[in-house]
Amino acid sequence: MNASNQTRHAILDALDAAREATPHLPALDIARRLGISEGELQAARLGRDVFTLPLTPHGLASRFHLLGEVKALTRSRHAVLEQQGQYPMLRGSEQAGLLLAPGGLDLRLHLTQWHWACLIRDWLPRKDGTTTERLSLQIFDRHGTALHKIFSLAAEPPEAWQELKTLGSTQEPAFTQAAEPLPRSLPEAPGLAEEWAQMNDVHQFFGLLNRHQLRRHEANALMEGRFTRALRPESCETALHEAASRELPLMLFVASPGCVQIRSGMIPTPQRMRGWLNLFGEAFTLHLDDTNIVSVWQVHKPNRDGGVTSLEAFDPQGGLVLQIYAERREGQGERREWRQLLDGLDAREVAA
Repeated sequence: MNASNQTRHAILDALDAAREATPHLPALDIARRLGISEGELQAARLGRDVFTLPLTPHGLASRFHLLGEVKALTRSRHAVLEQQGQYPMLRGSEQAGLLLAPGGLDLRLHLTQWHWACLIRDWLPRKDGTTTERLSLQIFDRHGTALHKIFSLAAEPPEAWQELKTLGSTQEPAFTQAAEPLPRSLPEAPGLAEEWAQMNDVHQFFGLLNRHQLRRHEANALMEGRFTRALRPESCETALHEAASRELPLMLFVASPGCVQIRSGMIPTPQRMRGWLNLFGEAFTLHLDDTNIVSVWQVHKPNRDGGVTSLEAFDPQGGLVLQIYAERREGQGERREWRQLLDGLDAREVAA
């Protein structure tokens, strides 16, 4: 047995033992215990209960609307958004896909980040002692990070799932090690304030960041006092509680490197369980590891409709954990009560 086969068998043995002990333990947690990426964990199962889907990212996403009732899942490093529903038809280009369904499964797909897609068969225990098959479609980037996951909820999955099964192969993906951006001093960005003020569409913000070679949290820090305001780290929890009590509908954005998933509508009262802050809705769940939120910003971006204001939460590495807007439709002005809610949050204390 060569080294790669030994490694594969060791991964499978560890996976099987973990699943035997804790059937519902997430694959990501098992991968972390083994010191490998989630993509590497799933690739070790190739030919057994995992199959590579040899489709282009656009070709794969164009089949999503055929998958029937599903659970769609996207995670940032410290937030997980799960929603039940059916995908709309794919729109957009080969590079950027749009699944537009405000109030439903509403996603923005960065297809150039999609590296490996696979079909997975898991066997879950039932209360009566039997097991049931669960089919999922999972997409990973070149570092083995899960970008988006789709779980079939139908008792009998639609024909589209069977068609994916017939396409499955045992072709192995090649993953590379991810590197964290190195910490740096806050850079200078001449002209940033002027360009920010001239925005008339929030989607222009990505171009602004690219032109100035800034990360989102750096731009927020540079614009503090003009377009942004630093809030206390616990402001995220406060805002969710306030919005729930005021029955203020929100848009929750959770993003992986290859997918932004958006949930729009009223939210339930947040509940804390096992250290995480959770929203348990009728057809959605948000899990938020807010102990890893170290900075929160109130951010205003000009647009044609009077501007929009977001709450943005970041982790210690400067990664965006969660972004929140008030629910609105294109062409509508922002809800005044949302700005009032944000304006009432405590600012971060400035270090002496």
